[in-house]
Parts: sequence; C-alpha cells; structure tokens
Amino acid sequence: MRTLPLGTTGPQSSALGLGCMGMSALYGDADRAESIATVHAALEAGVTLLDTGDFYAMGHNEMLIGEALRTAPAARREQALTSVKFGALRDPDGGWSGYDGRPAAVKNFAAYSLQRLGVDHIDVYRIARVDPDVPVEETVGAIAELVEKGHVRHIGLSEVGADTIRRAAATAPISDLQIEYSLISRGIEDEILPAVSELGIGVTAYGVLSRGLISGHFTRDRKLAANDFRGMSPRFQGENLQHNLDLVEQLRKIAEQKGVSVAQTAIAWVLAQGPRRDAAIVPLVGARTRERLDEALGALDVTLDEADLAAIEQAVPAGAAAGDRYPQAQMAHLDSEKH
Repeated sequence: MRTLPLGTTGPQSSALGLGCMGMSALYGDADRAESIATVHAALEAGVTLLDTGDFYAMGHNEMLIGEALRTAPAARREQALTSVKFGALRDPDGGWSGYDGRPAAVKNFAAYSLQRLGVDHIDVYRIARVDPDVPVEETVGAIAELVEKGHVRHIGLSEVGADTIRRAAATAPISDLQIEYSLISRGIEDEILPAVSELGIGVTAYGVLSRGLISGHFTRDRKLAANDFRGMSPRFQGENLQHNLDLVEQLRKIAEQKGVSVAQTAIAWVLAQGPRRDAAIVPLVGARTRERLDEALGALDVTLDEADLAAIEQAVPAGAAAGDRYPQAQMAHLDSEKH
C-alpha cells in the first residue's frame, strides 16, 4: 500500500491529524496565540499531520502553520507532515470564483505555499476540487513533476469520486484521499472506500464532527458570527438543525454509558471504520484550542466493540442527517457526490 505514516507517532494503535482551517477562516474569529499553542500541543502529543489549504483566509493559515513550525522544538518540527490543498480561487472580498488545475497554476500555487510554510517540501499536495475544465490527469501529472524535483513528497486527492480516483491513480502513484466522512456523512462507503482500498490509497477524513454539529457542544440557540460558514450550511438551519441535534442526543446516551464524550464517541466511530472496511483512515480533528484537542486525543483510548457500533448505527443510521453538507452551489463542485 502507498499510504503515508500520517497521524500520531506515539504508542496509540490509531492516529489523528490536525485540520487547521478553523484557526484562520470560516468558523468565526480565532485566537492566533491559542491556535499556535494548539499546534504545538498536537505535535508534543505525537500528532504529525498538519492539514491546510493555500486559500484558507488567502494564505493566512499557511503562514500561521509556518510560524508554529518555526517556533516548535526541532525534533517535533522534523516529524511534522504538511498536507496542502490548492486550486480554489478567491477575490479580495473573500469570494470564491472556481478552481484552477492547469499545470502552470499548480506549480505557481506550490511555489507560494512553500514560501508561506517556510519548508523545503510539501508532504502531501492535492487540488481541493477537480477543475472541470482540466483533465485530472494533467493536474496530477503536474504534481508528479513537483515530486520528481523534490518540492512535493506525495500526491493526494480531495473530494473526488471512484472514477476520478482510478484515472488519477493510472497517471501517477496516489498516496491519500481527503474526503468528508462522519457518522452523518457516509456517502463514501459504497464506492469510494472500496476503490481506495483496492488501490492502496489512504484516507484522511475531515468533518468527523460535522463542523461541530455532532461534537456534543453545539446548542440549538447558539448564535453564529457573521463570518461563520455554518450560518449558511443547510445542516445548521431551522428544522434541519433541530433534527440533527436530536440525533446527537441519541449518541450522547451511548457516550454517557461508556463514560466518554460525544465528540470522542464520534471520532472513535471513524477510527473503527478503517479495520472494518479494509481501509487506512486517519481522522482530521479541527480543534482550535488545546482543550478541544485534549478531548479529541481522548478518542484514541475509546474502544468500540460490535455491540457499541450496532447501538451507534441504530441511534444514527446512515442517511439520518437532515440537509446537505454544503450549500447547493458548493455541492455542484463536489466530484465525490456525482458517483
């Protein structure tokens, strides 16, 4: 298999990665000092994978990670693996204007990311969404050239369907697919997980807590900041929110019986899916504070037996969530939803 040694390097049998997007964008304001302290705490705990995108607050997130790496102990810094998404086009007002997967653009994006991160190579490089105007073979081929020159170590994919995965893998070795996967986002189970398992491609699962929706901390009356993406997310709206939080309460009953938190149960469920589905799955946790990071790391100590998994399945069956995971306009860009 071509999977990477992602996640943790400690004694735990499972692994987590740190998704850093929320430290810069889309979830309201974040505390920079606390964000950097959280990255340091993750590295100290043995978490090696740091995930970002060059378009997260237009480079802010990469610069934040770069600062965190520069100020981390040398041994921890050397163990860190950077995973970078590129290709999403922004404007000065923060708007979105498509994706660019042309080979020249791929190399241009990489040059800027290397500078902002302050590293001499990117460990996993992937286009955030397939450019509909550029064959995936051309985009992957450009990343392969960056691998040949030592600027990138491994080629990844993001939010693509099984057909695109196979086309990309026929072009160059693919190490990892990043895609949303959680108790209430299970669309990858029928075709995508079997494809990556067959091809020896690992999975980094983002959204394992569904942007906090199934963390056990989100409340019905919570007021979201104007710059919080969830204010436009269908799953956080009106009756959808009511329905989804009812699911969380069912999950809470199981968590309390085990003496763990709802978030730990939800993360542990994703961790358990790798062995059950013959796939290497590393959950990305979007912790923005050390407190939330500590809670997420506790999931590594949670064991879910078959009875637990059956109870969770009954409480939150596949397809139980109300509302799409993105607004309709963004769903149209998801290659993974077209298969």
